[in-house]
Amino acid sequence: MFGNIIESLFETSGTLVALFDPQDILRRSNAAFREAYGITEDETLSWAQIVRRNFEQRRGVAFATDDFEHWLTSARSRRGKTPYRAFETDITDGRWLWMTETVSPAGWMLCVASDITELRTGERSLRQDRDSARKASQTDELTGISNRRHCMSVLQGTIGKANAGEVGETCIALLDIDRFKQINDRFGHQFGDAVLIDFGTSVQRNLRPADSFGRVGGEEFLLILPQLGPVAAELLIERLFKRIGRPGCLPSEPNFHYSFSAGLTQIRLGDTLAEVYHRADAALYEAKIGGRGRQMSA
Repeated sequence: MFGNIIESLFETSGTLVALFDPQDILRRSNAAFREAYGITEDETLSWAQIVRRNFEQRRGVAFATDDFEHWLTSARSRRGKTPYRAFETDITDGRWLWMTETVSPAGWMLCVASDITELRTGERSLRQDRDSARKASQTDELTGISNRRHCMSVLQGTIGKANAGEVGETCIALLDIDRFKQINDRFGHQFGDAVLIDFGTSVQRNLRPADSFGRVGGEEFLLILPQLGPVAAELLIERLFKRIGRPGCLPSEPNFHYSFSAGLTQIRLGDTLAEVYHRADAALYEAKIGGRGRQMSA
């Protein structure tokens, strides 16, 4: 009896509710959520597929950009990285929503959104400005992924969880684009920026929702891989080697290609942020002097 009541309330509630699995695929949603984002009851879509279709059909998510790929890369860099997140968002039918994302230790995400359209416009503008400032403080302006400040905050939190026994095997990797100065010298800084953007977008596209990725220096990036041991982390980076920087990655120079090197380390019990980062940096150095386009572990 109670199960039927709960199911009926779930389906008919005006509050938008959705459940995504650890691969960020929609597994359950109620009618309010499906109606808002243009989903049929029998569809099994990833979050990225939902927002991409919203962009193409100009429904659901109200995009404030014409560059969908940059928006997606930036959104992925924040989505599912903390146990709880709350923010405001609008949809194309004019409604303004208060959205919360709650992530379980296993990676399942519960999304709940309430209609706050009737709140005073002046207060909404102040909250928008606050949320925009928070996003800017966490985002690398050029690539759209996390910046150094946000990466280090996530890494510190991940190390704390590892030391408390709250997560299993976890690795980090420093990634560095090979011979980047030569790329800038030959093609110009604008082209170099395009390489950085392509690298950030391409790596982010090949990660799990739980992984964190950001730019921590000129051509240096940090990858945090929770619940992933050294063997699996090495395989992931090998896949990145095969998929990123291939000829044709930048249409303006069809024959251009680039490579990157990686330094990998596992977070160990009792580690500090400085110790973990130093090991990854030392491994990256070994990869560089060993011939580039490869990974080393420490």
